[in-house]
Amino acid sequence: MPLPPPARWLTLVLAAAGGWVTRLAFPDPGWPVLAPVGMALLYLALRRDSARWNALVGLVWGLTCFGPMITWADDAVGPVPWLALTVLEAAYIALFGAAWAWARRGHAVWRSSAWQLLAFVLLWVGAEELRSTWPFGGFPWGRLAFSQADSPLAAFMWLGGTPLLSAVVAGLGVLLARAVLAARQVALGRTVGALAAAGGVVLASLLIPLDTVAQIGTLRVGAVQGNVPEPGRLDAFGERRQVLDNHVAGTRALLDRAAPGDLDVVLWPENGTDIDPQVDEEAARLIDGVAQEVAAPMLVGTVQYPESGGRYNTAVLWEPGVGPVATYSKQRPAPFAEYIPMRSFVRHFSDAVDLVTRDMLPGTEPGVVPVESPRLGRTVVIGDVICFEVAYDAIVRESVAEGGELLVVQTNNASFGWSDESTQQLAMSRLRAIEHGRATVQISTVGVSAMIAPNGAVMQRTELFTADQMVASLPLRESLTPATRAGNWPALTADVLAVWIVLAGMVGAARLPRDERPDGPA
Repeated sequence: MPLPPPARWLTLVLAAAGGWVTRLAFPDPGWPVLAPVGMALLYLALRRDSARWNALVGLVWGLTCFGPMITWADDAVGPVPWLALTVLEAAYIALFGAAWAWARRGHAVWRSSAWQLLAFVLLWVGAEELRSTWPFGGFPWGRLAFSQADSPLAAFMWLGGTPLLSAVVAGLGVLLARAVLAARQVALGRTVGALAAAGGVVLASLLIPLDTVAQIGTLRVGAVQGNVPEPGRLDAFGERRQVLDNHVAGTRALLDRAAPGDLDVVLWPENGTDIDPQVDEEAARLIDGVAQEVAAPMLVGTVQYPESGGRYNTAVLWEPGVGPVATYSKQRPAPFAEYIPMRSFVRHFSDAVDLVTRDMLPGTEPGVVPVESPRLGRTVVIGDVICFEVAYDAIVRESVAEGGELLVVQTNNASFGWSDESTQQLAMSRLRAIEHGRATVQISTVGVSAMIAPNGAVMQRTELFTADQMVASLPLRESLTPATRAGNWPALTADVLAVWIVLAGMVGAARLPRDERPDGPA
């Protein structure tokens, strides 16, 4: 006999606890085992039949998860944008709660715990995909997959990318919740069965091969974290010049670890120089001078200002003695941070929008940068993404599919202070390394920067707000993982099935008298 649904007040307590526990799965502290626990609490909280009530339950879960997770948005742009983004992200969990109530009314889902697990997982992945694409290009931060960088479950990224890993974490949550419900009914067989299934999923992750062997040589890479001045210590131009000088000095410091000509490429972070060396002679002289000292091309993060207006967040490959030979411009500028949609309307809520005086324009080309390597006797293709682009599946995948043999994530975390933003981003970079089987370098102005092996292991890392350098020989790889080959199909399949499940549940419920509809999962 099914258990009665929990009291309304208890569902809200379970939701609040579940959201907070799930947040703790993300850096920092980054305890990935808590993500399935948080999802189990959400599943238990959503056992009432009312779609409106379950939407409220989902909203509470979302507020307690996303609010603490993205406090760095408050550090960067203030409390109003932080609260608005928190509520927006929580609204997707509210939509998920309502959709789950509708889908569960379908006869097959109502009667079968296996169908309940499948429906719950598909709806969750569908909701994640929706909030990762809409509005204004979406905001994928906080997807369940991104909590698993230090978990054996991370290997599922290699197999099916973020949709599969999020599905696995959500599914484990359902299995834990089903075990709790079965134990309350003293159903030993179902309790053990659910726990055994969960254990089987974890064991299966250990069987997924994560190869780290260099397939087409190694690339000797230097990376420079130059650090930034203390806030308010310099005027705007003086600060830009100081950041440039810091990265020039950091590049010169690489000579303590590598002789001139030993490095194949030197990596600077996003905004390593906000003075565009393509138009500023002094910046060009400084960059070219230090490039000639280390005798290596440099991938320099800078900003371009076209005459038509706006600006581009650009990476420039600088060849010593030659100058720019290749560029990549960020394809997905961050709304309300790098450009302001609906500026006149948003100004009513926060005058911080006027801090963005020139909107950033999106680049139109994939993130691939060809680097000539005399040592290897060929051109090495670097897959480059800038800052938050690491959170977007398609952008990273495209850079690998277009020939990227190594991934670089250039970022500038200075605006986020001592928050968890940088370590949350590092977790994504590690998971992208696993997903595409590529060594990855996250290089930041202020940290955290890291060299990452193709299996997601951190080889070297820096600390926040320090000047530091890293040097490593990184494996170059050309094979494509199942996740890379699958492209967007796993996500599209989940989206279609999620819509179908909701519609089927709504139609099925319409055929039943109200007093025969289920009160909660059996």
